[in-house]
Amino acid sequence: MTSKKDTLFAHPLEQPDDFIFDKNVVDVFPDMIKRSVPGYSTIIHMTGQLAQRYAQSNSHCYDFGCSLGASILAMRHRINNSNVEIIGIDNSQAMLESCKQVVDADSSDIPVRLMHIDLSDSNLIIENASVCVLNFTLQFVPLQNREALLKKIYDGMLPGGILIISEKIHFNDDELSSLMSDLHHYFKKTNGYSDLEISQKRNAIENVLLSETQEQHRQRLAQIGFKKVEQWFQCFNFCSLVAFK
Repeated sequence: MTSKKDTLFAHPLEQPDDFIFDKNVVDVFPDMIKRSVPGYSTIIHMTGQLAQRYAQSNSHCYDFGCSLGASILAMRHRINNSNVEIIGIDNSQAMLESCKQVVDADSSDIPVRLMHIDLSDSNLIIENASVCVLNFTLQFVPLQNREALLKKIYDGMLPGGILIISEKIHFNDDELSSLMSDLHHYFKKTNGYSDLEISQKRNAIENVLLSETQEQHRQRLAQIGFKKVEQWFQCFNFCSLVAFK
C-alpha cells in the first residue's frame, strides 16, 4: 500500500472538524504517524519481539485499534508458536478495508481475523489471549469506558499473558509538560510540518485524543489485577508500557 504525504491541515481552515479516521486519514496515515509520533517504528518492531517471547501456542493475539496492520505484521513475522490466531479490531471501516489489503499481500501463514467493532461495544468478546496490543488506541476511547475495556481485556487473557499499551501522555508538572510539548512540536517541525499544520491538527484532535499521566495508566492497570507494569519505552510525551498477568 502506497502512502500519500500528509497535507490534511496544510491549508487554513475556518474551523477544523473533530479528527476522525476516515478515508482521507487512511490515505496518509503511514506518513502522518511516522512524522508525528517519535519512536513509532521502534514500538512496532518491539511489539513483534515481545509477541515472539510471550505468545502462547493455541491462543489469540489481539491488536486493538489495528489501523493499517503495522502491529499485526510485526507479530505475524515474529511469532513461532503453533495454532496462534491474530485478531485485529478497529471501529473504522476505511482502516479495516486497507488493513485487509496489507494482510492479504503479506506472505506469512499465521491466520489473521479482522473485526469491525467499537472497543466500547458490549458485544466485544476477548478470550484465550496471550498477547494484547493497544498501540495509541486507548487515548481515543472515552475516559469513562477505559477501565471497563481494560478489565475485559484482563479477564480474557491467559495467565502469563501480556498487554502492550502505548500512549501519548501528559505531565502534572507544568515545566516538564511545557518542555515535552515543545520538544514534540520541534520533532514535527523537523519532519516538515508547518506551524499552521501543527496548530490545526491540535485543534482537530484536542476533543478526541484525551491523554492521561503515566501514573494514571499504572494505577488503573494495577487495580484491575495486572501483577506488574513496566515502562520499556519513552520519547518526549509518548511512552509504552507492558503489563503482565
